[in-house]
Amino acid sequence: MVEPVAGSTGGARPTMGDVARAAGVSTALVSIVMRGVPGASEATRRRVLDIADEMGYVPDRRAQKLRQASSRLLGVVFELQQPFHGDLVEQIYAAATRRGYDVMLSAVAPSRAEKVAVQALMRERCEAAILLGTRFDTDALGALADRVPTLVVARASGLPGVGAVRGDDVAGITLAVDHLTELGHRNIAHIDGADAPGGADRRAGFLAAMHRHGLSASATVVAGGTTETEGAEGMHKLLELPTPPTAVVAFNDRCATGVLDLLVRRGRDVPADISVVGYDDSRLARIPHVQMTTISQDATHMAEAAVDGALAQIAGDKAVDLVLAPHLVRRATTGPVAHHD
Repeated sequence: MVEPVAGSTGGARPTMGDVARAAGVSTALVSIVMRGVPGASEATRRRVLDIADEMGYVPDRRAQKLRQASSRLLGVVFELQQPFHGDLVEQIYAAATRRGYDVMLSAVAPSRAEKVAVQALMRERCEAAILLGTRFDTDALGALADRVPTLVVARASGLPGVGAVRGDDVAGITLAVDHLTELGHRNIAHIDGADAPGGADRRAGFLAAMHRHGLSASATVVAGGTTETEGAEGMHKLLELPTPPTAVVAFNDRCATGVLDLLVRRGRDVPADISVVGYDDSRLARIPHVQMTTISQDATHMAEAAVDGALAQIAGDKAVDLVLAPHLVRRATTGPVAHHD
């Protein structure tokens, strides 16, 4: 016969947590026993069932059915042409798998609008939506959050009910400017991200950092974007200036790749003639013949935080805006400023 269990619930209906505490096991293990699925030894199974009987625990069949009906799917919307999004997706898969979830992907491409990508996920009964670098405005985000827990990555959501995981863009650009000034550069330019998520913060961060170094007069910002073509166009404009910059901070690694390509075609040596810094530390930056100096947003940490945030919102927790600190990764595309006689 089982002895009376310590810590009984004193008349209140006992919960699975009460059984777990009394048996000295996890709630997850009690759940395994109650559902009759593999994962517990026979001795543990018998002991947990005996304690549950002694306490008068009755599984909540309605809640169990609801849980069984859950899809255990996280929906992720990403931009097909953004290398950093590929890095994030890879890490989101790993983080979700460790937590017993699978991932459903839906891509945004030049021929496929973000709205279409999101609608496709909604048809798959995803428990939460994670949007990478979304361009949705607050109205569209709010409408989505009314249907499913929603979290955005790489930008602020602007809404209390929508979670966010993002790098500190102002701090990241400041690291790039500080690195270049330490190398002796004074005439530094920024090819911005136009209206891309994070673009405004990186632009403001660049100008503030240059001002802090007393270099406002030589701080140049030209219109750019997220692609190689826009990076090359921005660099073309900079080379047309009477005094071209000795260093360039691009909006992201893809934009910086376009900068590097144009400089090679123009016969400019990197970093002897011009230093170039990217942003994201995506797979593009790590290509052996490129070895780009860049600002890392740490895709692994960002993905882990995004999955944890989404699961917390599924569980009913309040949405949070998590800002992660970026760091500089110094490689081969930056060097001391050239001093011409």
